[in-house]
Amino acid sequence: MSPRSGPGATLQSMADPPPSNRLGGMALANGLLVHGPRHWAAAVRDEDGRMVIASGRKRLLRAGRLTELPVARGLVRLGEAFAVLPAVRRGLPQARFALEDRRAALAALAAASVAGLARRRLRSVLAQEAVGAVAGLAPALVTLRGSQAAVWHAVEHKSIAAYEAGGPDEVANAAAHSKEHDRCGSNLVVPLLVTTTIGNTVARKLFGRRAIGGRTVVAALSVGAALEVFAFSARRPEHPLSRAIHRMGHAMQSGFATREPSQGDLLVGQAAMEALLRAEAADPPG
Repeated sequence: MSPRSGPGATLQSMADPPPSNRLGGMALANGLLVHGPRHWAAAVRDEDGRMVIASGRKRLLRAGRLTELPVARGLVRLGEAFAVLPAVRRGLPQARFALEDRRAALAALAAASVAGLARRRLRSVLAQEAVGAVAGLAPALVTLRGSQAAVWHAVEHKSIAAYEAGGPDEVANAAAHSKEHDRCGSNLVVPLLVTTTIGNTVARKLFGRRAIGGRTVVAALSVGAALEVFAFSARRPEHPLSRAIHRMGHAMQSGFATREPSQGDLLVGQAAMEALLRAEAADPPG
């Protein structure tokens, strides 16, 4: 989510190579995208209400041992998740991404205005960046609040949770699983707000506003650091920091980011999951 890889993103493990049962996903505006270690699959309802399904191989980003170093590994896997989106667009033109909503574009403009106003009115650089970081959540919040994307977000969580709990056979029983998930991008929101606020403040003090290269590096490090916190919370859910992150993430999910799906919606999720599992089984790692 935004601070997620799009509204309704469930992230794969950022700390270790993903095991065979660790899947990621993203809620679309009209269906569900899921991805595994090597493939992606998506199922959507087209304008006539018909289900359309497609799958393909992921583009894996590898740079030797660098891709497994702390901070870098999270950025690599996040990059892989984003690299799937053009392939989905080509392979399934009926798919609609949630952030294509016109309201999200208007929210993005409003967020930029708020951030600009904060930089003009507030003396503290830290306060300016904090306001800008919070305002940056607006597009994702507007997209999810009261929209069908919140339903597909719940389909994503239920479908992935069912698979993780009982394997392929359990996917058909997704309705019985929670619509909140510990690996939802909502659990990345608070760490990302903290790291980007601190990182942007440090970058402005060190490089000023015109040193784009330096600020870009600091921004990447900030995202990578937030992903490490996210991964830590997934690995050690009983740690006090993890419990606090998950509590806030679940509050966001249950409050506005998810909405209970119908059985027909869950069938779309099941179709996406089954297409992904078929693709992974047909093309095992070699």
